[in-house]
Amino acid sequence: MIAQLRKHMVQHGPALIRVPAKLTPFAIQKKIMLEGLAMVFKEALEDGDFEFLEDRWLKVEVRDLGLRWFISYQNEQLVVSEHAGQEDVSFSGECNDLVLIAARKEDPDTLFFQRRLRIEGDTELGLEVKNLMDSIDLDSLPAPVKYVLQQSADFIQKGMQDMVADKEVMNAH
Repeated sequence: MIAQLRKHMVQHGPALIRVPAKLTPFAIQKKIMLEGLAMVFKEALEDGDFEFLEDRWLKVEVRDLGLRWFISYQNEQLVVSEHAGQEDVSFSGECNDLVLIAARKEDPDTLFFQRRLRIEGDTELGLEVKNLMDSIDLDSLPAPVKYVLQQSADFIQKGMQDMVADKEVMNAH
């Protein structure tokens, strides 16, 4: 019973938050993104590790939520925009997969080769972004943020395993 409920929530959860997420004004999305990025990449920002993104644009898209942001580095700070003239590289994926990547439950390369994570555009820039993401030390996150991220990822991972198990049983018959 619990497994069925979890599987259902993992399958349909993003659809439930799509409308509220899309209705959130961009100014609020931007504030949340900038504060979140500043927290997660605090050390990288202090070290100037984002210089490779200077005057270049990274598009991040959560496909199933219909959300997208353009991120750049200008005047020694991160910039989040609703639009960019053109993106230099684009990362896009489903909400559940992006949570699993953030929590280190899934490897971005594996999801890329399974076509669950799309990376398009300047491949060298994309590799630099991926390497920067890989350098994040989850232990440096505030405990409540780390806890929510890990619990969410565990829930999603178990729900996805339940879906795979159901498919295997159906295919066996």
